[in-house]
Amino acid sequence: MSISERRPWKTVSPARIGTYAFLLVCALFFAMPLFIMLMTSFKTMEEIRSGSIFSLPSAPDLGAWVKAWSAACTGVACDGISVGFWNSVRILIPSVILSVLLGAVNGYALAHWNFRWAGIAFGLLMTGAFIPHQVYVYPLVQLFAWSGTFGTLAAIIAVHVIFGMPVMTLIFRNYFVSIPEEIFKAARMDGAGFWWVFFAIMLPMSTPIMIVAVIWQVTGIWNDFVLGLIFAGRENLPMTVQLNNIVNSQFGEREYNVDMAATILTALVPLVLYFISGRWFVRGIAAGAVKG
Repeated sequence: MSISERRPWKTVSPARIGTYAFLLVCALFFAMPLFIMLMTSFKTMEEIRSGSIFSLPSAPDLGAWVKAWSAACTGVACDGISVGFWNSVRILIPSVILSVLLGAVNGYALAHWNFRWAGIAFGLLMTGAFIPHQVYVYPLVQLFAWSGTFGTLAAIIAVHVIFGMPVMTLIFRNYFVSIPEEIFKAARMDGAGFWWVFFAIMLPMSTPIMIVAVIWQVTGIWNDFVLGLIFAGRENLPMTVQLNNIVNSQFGEREYNVDMAATILTALVPLVLYFISGRWFVRGIAAGAVKG
């Protein structure tokens, strides 16, 4: 390779220095709270009272993590945040599967099956996405109370599926529109029906956008507080509600290390999901999530 063909060195310019400085400040701004929480969770209460919140723990202690998981009081019960974790898992898995699958079916139908009133149906569905969820709370409470399912696992799953439907439909509809229509027409000419085309052709081609949809729903459902507090009932309270109970139901000395450990445990699932599938999320967005 000749000297002229070599990749030139990037010149250091004030604009480049300013860009990296800005990105560094933003990274520190968002990472600092997590750093403080993490360091505080490994300190004893004596060290927290006597030291700086920015200092590293002199002798890292896992006692706060153990207590937050299995012994912290969430009201009258002192079972830790683990109860809320498994409740969140029971809510999360069926809610994500149903909302993503139904959103994919709706998006596929709106993208390639030009049925009557399709535009009106899509418009109404999108209108529902921009109405605050609080507007729907009272009618849904009345509906579930009338059906005898209020305060059950089925009720909170249904609520998450309902509220996730507009965004899931929009995401999949925009992605399926970007797929060449010739593929759909060729399958129709071969005699394939609605469901065969969906499961055999469209769904296997939608892996990138499926990952986007799953990350979106997992983050929203796992971090939900209000809907879980209202619709889940006492036996199915999610992890976020249990975290609120731990922070606000302590008597005597406030155990900041336990609070921080419980907070990190609550946020751990979305963080791990983003670290594992972050690059797939970017690919899915670029593949058509914002097209249409």
